Amino acid sequence: MVCYDRRGRGDSGEARPYSVEKEIDDLEALIDALGGSAYLYGHSSGGGVLALLAAQKLGVKVAGLAVYEIPYNRDPTALEASEEYRRRVRQLLAEDKRGDAVSLFVKSVGVTDKQIEAMQRLPLWKSLTAMAPTLEYDTVEIMERYPTIDARTIDAPTLVMFGAASPAFMAATAHELSQAMPNATLRSLECQSHDVKPGVLAPTLEAFFK
Repeated sequence: MVCYDRRGRGDSGEARPYSVEKEIDDLEALIDALGGSAYLYGHSSGGGVLALLAAQKLGVKVAGLAVYEIPYNRDPTALEASEEYRRRVRQLLAEDKRGDAVSLFVKSVGVTDKQIEAMQRLPLWKSLTAMAPTLEYDTVEIMERYPTIDARTIDAPTLVMFGAASPAFMAATAHELSQAMPNATLRSLECQSHDVKPGVLAPTLEAFFK
């Protein structure tokens, strides 16, 4: 198993200007270095959508695929809120207001102002603000590509998962995605939310990829 640092994370550099295509190229280079084919797992807006885009482009190099909770909500009000969020994130990062961009993101996933104040006193906050530019990569650039994916063209065996304790739109999106894919299996993980527990996820992935 290989877990790599994507652009702007960990030991990986920024290599600007950023593009989704460069992220796919990164993944293809890693797959080639490991033997030419791989099973991919991706979570949420960044990893999940990136894995789908890579599978669509790389074809047989992706031997199997698993994604957990693509956070796409078709409700018109939610789509409008997402558009405003993307505008604000771009603006804050352009002004180098990294802390404000992180606050905006965590609020969008349900963290309260009081919880944010507590987070800002922890060493974790420094790490989050350091990675703030990746919010534009994952929640803006990559996520905007999700509606353009033609899931019918992804032939790899795919496990599409959602948490039974997550908001209803996560399940709806997972159902829609799995129905569009020619070789997909839908799986609900009991008692799980978007922050899925490794002890539940790992054996599920292992069983599917075997």
